[in-house]
Amino acid sequence: MARLIKRLDVLTLLILACLFAISTYAVYEATSGTRLNGLHINNLTLQGAFCVPMLLIALVDYRLFVGKAAYFLYAARIGMLVLVQAIGENLNGAVRWLRVGSVQIQPSELAKIVTILLICNLLRRREGEKLRLIRDIVPIVAVAALPTYLIMKQPDLGTALVFIGILLGMLWIGNIRTSFLVVFAGAIIAIIWMTLWLFHSDYSLLSKFVEPHQLTRIQTFLDPTSDPDKSWHVRNAIGAVGSGQFYGDDGFYYKQGYIPYAYSDSIYVIIGERFGFIGSAVLLLLYFLLIYRMIIIVGESRDLTGSYLVVGLISMIVFQIFVNIGMHIGLLPLTGISLPFISYGGSSLLVNMIAVGLVLNVKIHQDDSAWRGAGAR
Repeated sequence: MARLIKRLDVLTLLILACLFAISTYAVYEATSGTRLNGLHINNLTLQGAFCVPMLLIALVDYRLFVGKAAYFLYAARIGMLVLVQAIGENLNGAVRWLRVGSVQIQPSELAKIVTILLICNLLRRREGEKLRLIRDIVPIVAVAALPTYLIMKQPDLGTALVFIGILLGMLWIGNIRTSFLVVFAGAIIAIIWMTLWLFHSDYSLLSKFVEPHQLTRIQTFLDPTSDPDKSWHVRNAIGAVGSGQFYGDDGFYYKQGYIPYAYSDSIYVIIGERFGFIGSAVLLLLYFLLIYRMIIIVGESRDLTGSYLVVGLISMIVFQIFVNIGMHIGLLPLTGISLPFISYGGSSLLVNMIAVGLVLNVKIHQDDSAWRGAGAR
């Protein structure tokens, strides 16, 4: 045990500690003087508590999770997503949570991790060879598509889109043929183009395929002036980040309540307004260092399974960072997705810390020769 603990990647843990410090202060700024005053203490408590499962997962060889256990974990998580549809708790018009006593659980968050584990299981069978369309790519796409479909029904477009980011990243590291990847990318571009075309040419037809609240977000993204009430959140977020300028200001927008969910999904606005360009740059630099460190671990891994796993986790984290920040500066439509390690939220924080635990796991066990043969099979 002591030998494994000594192998922990200290730099990754230091970066994580810096992100936690920023998160706690940002939550404090967002909730100070409101009915949620003191929420930063809960945030700090969750961060400390979730270090326990993160470290425990880091010490148990990751190939155990990627083995037969991946099928069980995936089936259990799909079962919970189905259960959400039956007895889930409706909050703000969305059914995404299961209540266990006084605790709310969001199964869609953990579904990201178990989906990555099962895709790793399928990828390692090829041992780095080119992926075959029917025997490899179709099953992998199906593994990602099932939770995506169930989460879309909640509805939760933001979380569902993360699975597409995970899928593309893992197909790439899994050695997919370039022609297949081009087809995937082309299909995504075609869907986006068709959506834009229908929005401008046949709005009524588009409304038959897109949920009303999602249609509203597309509309406010493409034409914020079309409905000032519906684009209120987006306009205020952009205004708040812009008002921060280089060094930040006193936080007029969020202190006056102009930023909904400022402590969770919109927490980047707090950092942008309160600390300006400098604060945003520091946050992005920490993210860059974290992802760079993960990429180094991928390069050092002597087991393809470890590389597949870490790239899947990188895809998940990078996609969430890009979408969350992009939607608050007007680059992407507004959707519900948390900012990794910064937003307040038990389920999302736990999943991201489990992800770090698995990355540390690959680093710790990369030299365990006894597992190399088993990991490749």
